[in-house]
Amino acid sequence: MKQREKLQKPDWLRIKLTTDGNYSEIKDMMRSKTLHTVCEEARCPNIYECWSNRTATFMILGDICTRACRFCAVNTGMPTELDLQEPERVAEAAEQMDLRHCVVTSVARDDLSDGGASIFAATIKAIRKRLPFCRVEVLIPDFMGNWDALQIVMDANPDILNHNIETVRRLSDRVRAKAKYERSLELLKRAKEMKPKIPTKSSIMLGVGEQWDEILQAMDDLRAVDCNILTLGQYLQPTPKHLPIERYVHPDEFAQLKQEGLKRGFRHVESGPLVRSSYHAHEQTDSAYASIAADPSSKSALEATEQSETPTTGACSSMLI
Repeated sequence: MKQREKLQKPDWLRIKLTTDGNYSEIKDMMRSKTLHTVCEEARCPNIYECWSNRTATFMILGDICTRACRFCAVNTGMPTELDLQEPERVAEAAEQMDLRHCVVTSVARDDLSDGGASIFAATIKAIRKRLPFCRVEVLIPDFMGNWDALQIVMDANPDILNHNIETVRRLSDRVRAKAKYERSLELLKRAKEMKPKIPTKSSIMLGVGEQWDEILQAMDDLRAVDCNILTLGQYLQPTPKHLPIERYVHPDEFAQLKQEGLKRGFRHVESGPLVRSSYHAHEQTDSAYASIAADPSSKSALEATEQSETPTTGACSSMLI
């Protein structure tokens, strides 16, 4: 433990702090609308870059999570209320920011019968009503395997369904609380079965003790359920009480892993030390579409989505941890 605590942060993880007018405006707006962002709650290292660029990731269903994952800084406890007006306020904020790609995530709400799925669906619909040409990406919890709840979200037709496996199979129980590796894969599989036209996405954080072959196996597991987009980033310990960092992964290794992911058929792989689940989410999606455009013979889910009735054009801008 002492050796791990003495790990020095490498130069490639140095972050430039920028708190310009845009940063202050976004912060004030979130406060005035009583909204939460995962940027703040999870102590995302990219918050200064994102907010200065007028992008943010909305975190719905409150700021208290019913789980206590060892990597996450979000407050843990038993939520006391459900804000049914939250979807409309999120939509108002997205409209005010003039987003063309909006990312919505949440705390885990295991206290709710549907895990908060109905609020996700209401948020998607509210954003679409105000911003019909805005892509809506949702990063959802596993709903404890409640596939009826998943169906509620999928029926609202998000443009991208994101659910993170977080780590490799061997470390999943140690890193995550209540969530199961196989259940996460099953969720991604069922999401594709429910709505084949909607692309899926997942994320793996590195530096918690995983081995190279285990990362490649996790990639294979995700491709086996036809996951389209993958993000890979460095785990950063939010407080001394959280899971310690086993190692800092060099940018060259992230670059190698990106190539491994592309070889396996992911339409886009975002891989780097500061990458988070939907870091540059708009660029990830655009890259995936460009990949399909370069392969006219492809009939993948992403291609079908582009041809669907849901409008997804426009300059995208939003990010997510």
